[in-house]
Amino acid sequence: MRDLHNNIHTVPLIAPVAALVNVNTPIVSAIIDTLGYGSLEFVLVTGTNTDADVTFAVTVDEGDASNLAGSNAVAAVDLLGTVAQAGFTFADDIETRKIGYVGKKRYVRLTVTPSANDAGSIFLAGVAVLGNPVLSPTANPPQ
Repeated sequence: MRDLHNNIHTVPLIAPVAALVNVNTPIVSAIIDTLGYGSLEFVLVTGTNTDADVTFAVTVDEGDASNLAGSNAVAAVDLLGTVAQAGFTFADDIETRKIGYVGKKRYVRLTVTPSANDAGSIFLAGVAVLGNPVLSPTANPPQ
């Protein structure tokens, strides 16, 4: 089948915002509820990075509580791709990164932590793509 449209649900992960200027504050995504879906992919989109040496590390947390109280870092075996592959640097202008989650916890979030962002700015956005729904077709527009 060629129908992806009716078998995914998208959720804002990191909403597009004004550039993060000269800060190394972690960018924490929305908490994604996987109930009713058998797969989850995080997709990040970078804008133009103006700092000449900034790097961005990615981590993924999981838990059973809707606020992720008591959460833990996702084990590498429960990820498709690696957190290193999902990270990026100053040289990665207008690119995408992805990392999949195949763990058993209901709630998941992603964090992007800049380092050495002391002389420029970064634009970043992201979306969570939930797939393999228990019920399809999925709503359009997503709710």
